[in-house]
Amino acid sequence: MASNAGIAPDALKTHADAADPTAAFADAATFGEGLRHARERSGKSLAELAAETKVHRRFLTALEQGDWSSLPSRVFALGYVRAYASALALDEQLAVERFKRESPDTSVPLKAPIGIAFEDVRRHSPRIVAGIAVVAIAVIGWNVFQRISLRQTAHPSDIAVAPKTWANGDTTDPRFALSAPMAAPPDQTTPAPYITRGLEAELTGVDPADPAALAAAAANAAPVQKAFNPRGAVYGAPANASMVVIQARTAGALVVRLGDGQALFARQMAPGEAWRAPTGVAATVDVSDPAAFDVYLNGEYGGPLAGVLTPLAQLNSRADQAARALAAVQARAQAQAQTHAQAAQARAQAGGQPGAAAPPSPPTTAPAASPTVPTAPN
Repeated sequence: MASNAGIAPDALKTHADAADPTAAFADAATFGEGLRHARERSGKSLAELAAETKVHRRFLTALEQGDWSSLPSRVFALGYVRAYASALALDEQLAVERFKRESPDTSVPLKAPIGIAFEDVRRHSPRIVAGIAVVAIAVIGWNVFQRISLRQTAHPSDIAVAPKTWANGDTTDPRFALSAPMAAPPDQTTPAPYITRGLEAELTGVDPADPAALAAAAANAAPVQKAFNPRGAVYGAPANASMVVIQARTAGALVVRLGDGQALFARQMAPGEAWRAPTGVAATVDVSDPAAFDVYLNGEYGGPLAGVLTPLAQLNSRADQAARALAAVQARAQAQAQTHAQAAQARAQAGGQPGAAAPPSPPTTAPAASPTVPTAPN
């Protein structure tokens, strides 16, 4: 008795398809359906097949859906088909052939080069040569015609009678005479600047017409030292949070240590580089050569460093004292200038009224010596 007795033909076909996936792929309606049925029969997902074949999931989906426009060039698409068929245990060559039949080939074969035949060039060459010759003859003829038309025949001079002075060798015309050379005119004249009356006294508090006020302002003016000029990189604190700047005049080492010995800043400074010291920090400035570093207090030159080790609090204290002294001098100068301005205004008002006596001028006190910060010569 046959071993398949009692089994329906459809069941036999299903078992045969399960045993041979290539036959099921060949019997599918389209190439994409065959791949999808084979993948579902294998129990693998698109993500697993993408990891196994190293083909992006987007291209595997395009193969199953028949979306040929989403595939890359045909060479890569054929490689994807072979990898997909191998992962599903299908016949690679059968899958490739079916893919070629169902997907259109968009590649364009090479065509023969398009140009002008050599016979056409030889046929038209006499005309081209004749045209070039005509153009050359026309250009040469035009140039010759221009030269001939511009040529002038010789004619006698317009001077009918030579002057008598020419016979003696003197060619100077008595009607014209040369004078001595004159000075060159100025290239540019700059007009005097316009000064609004009372504007300077309003802004500075010093009357420019009052010699006493000008002398007092000049005596109370604080000496201005050399200003800080960065000539390289500037390290350390921001400009608005620092009153002390240490700038390297020549190359040297600069190390700033905190109280516990930790280095706050350390660098081999090049000429022109500077370091801004922060305020309110207890540290010590250690340099290789004090003469190689200049100190600037509030933006003005304060001399070189005093020694190899300098407390940072000492430099900040000097900068603070200098700022306070400068503020006091400026306040005293402004008060004196205001007093002189009021006296001048009172005298001007009294002088405008007939019979009025001029008010007594305020006593002039000797200007106090302005405190200066000890500095070293530049």
